[in-house]
Amino acid sequence: MPRSAATKPKGEAEAQRQRKNRRARVPATAHPATMPTLIDDASAGTPLAALQAVDWNSAHAALDASGYALLPALLSAEACRAVAAFYLHPEHFRSRVVMARHGFGRGEYQYFGYPLPPLVDALRTAAYARLAPLANCWNEAMGIDVRYPPTHADFLARCHAAGQVRPTPLLLRYQAGDYNCLHQDLYGEHVFPLQLAVLLSSPGIDFTGGEFVLTEQRPRLQSRAEVVPLGQGDAVVFAVRQRPVRGVRGYFRANLRHGVSRLHSGCRHTLGIIFHDAAP
Repeated sequence: MPRSAATKPKGEAEAQRQRKNRRARVPATAHPATMPTLIDDASAGTPLAALQAVDWNSAHAALDASGYALLPALLSAEACRAVAAFYLHPEHFRSRVVMARHGFGRGEYQYFGYPLPPLVDALRTAAYARLAPLANCWNEAMGIDVRYPPTHADFLARCHAAGQVRPTPLLLRYQAGDYNCLHQDLYGEHVFPLQLAVLLSSPGIDFTGGEFVLTEQRPRLQSRAEVVPLGQGDAVVFAVRQRPVRGVRGYFRANLRHGVSRLHSGCRHTLGIIFHDAAP
């Protein structure tokens, strides 16, 4: 005789409850309108709280020493899934790029349109304020006259006045066999010298391979490559184009490029936050 809901054994009822809980979680393909609100204030457990908790003196020291700094656990697993879910909803983006068509590698990415999702906009604004002082120190050391204002709104006004009006934050998607060639994200005359990338997928679970790679070229020396290990929700801040390196006769400019090694299996999503906007 079939068992009714009222007579289910305790173990079966518990299993059903767990299945319901799993279905209640945000799936990778959920529409953004159905996602939990991504809080963009500094409440405990939010991305902005994680940014505030960063030891920025240590982060700046790492950037000075190596051209990059890790920001562990910037986004929760839930926030990573929510941001990655935007990818399947083109109404949130201004353009889509298939990398193989342009010789950029394999894989694809989409640029968000304005207005940006609240979490992306909040991270962009807050991270800029933390990085602008270091950007000014770098330019001074390299003998570059450009200085960056303390707020991102003022820097964007500078970009827009020069015709750089297209937003540059983007979502990247790699599948098995995909990779991103070494490159620099330059979109016009005005370039903020640092950018941020957040890994939204879980290495070893969602994908294998697909490491974040940086190379640095110093004058009269061979290039140095570095693989930056990232977990889900980890962010890396790194130089867009160049950084100052102290030599025996003062500072010189080291050129950097970044990319992603070939994915062996699965699917990898990344959020890229670039602080300058793009020219048409």
